[in-house]
Amino acid sequence: MSLPALAQPTDRFSWSDYQSWPDDTRWELIEGVAYAMAPAPSIKHQDVVGRLFSRLEQQLRGQPCRPFVAPTDVKLSESDVVQPDILAVCDPAKITPSHIEGAPDLIVEVLSPGTSVRDLRDKKALYERAGVREYLVVDPLEQYAIRFLLGTDGYDKGAVFAANETLTLSSGTLPPIEIPLWEVFEVPGPVPAVE
Repeated sequence: MSLPALAQPTDRFSWSDYQSWPDDTRWELIEGVAYAMAPAPSIKHQDVVGRLFSRLEQQLRGQPCRPFVAPTDVKLSESDVVQPDILAVCDPAKITPSHIEGAPDLIVEVLSPGTSVRDLRDKKALYERAGVREYLVVDPLEQYAIRFLLGTDGYDKGAVFAANETLTLSSGTLPPIEIPLWEVFEVPGPVPAVE
């Protein structure tokens, strides 16, 4: 099939279609529907992605899990291909020379105004179906994060972390990771209790 810029709402695309498209534009497939990636993210978005990735990468050094930053293709199925902002994979067999094959252990999406609904609804449902053990949504404008953990009945209701709190990642496959969100958002940290 041709590039999805000409696609009709009923068109469905596959991994092989996706691989044939030019590299100068970024797309994602969710249930075969092609979504053009938003224009270049804001500086604030990229700052948050960079600081989160840096802290994740530091804490995973020497561990079997490996972090990646966008754009990295993640093939969840023949009709589902995404490029999360950040991801971590603990199974080296899923890491190919060109993409990640299967569900990462952790996916992080930093919200942008144009894609936040898709990240919170469509991608969350996709990641749950695909078996992504931990899904983290970070809002760089409102300065909070929501962590969803996969259980036997799907994702839990989500734990919300404020800008002055320490984010704990705890999927079970990743080693315990703690990230001070005030450093990520570059805001004042928690005020020590006065005794």
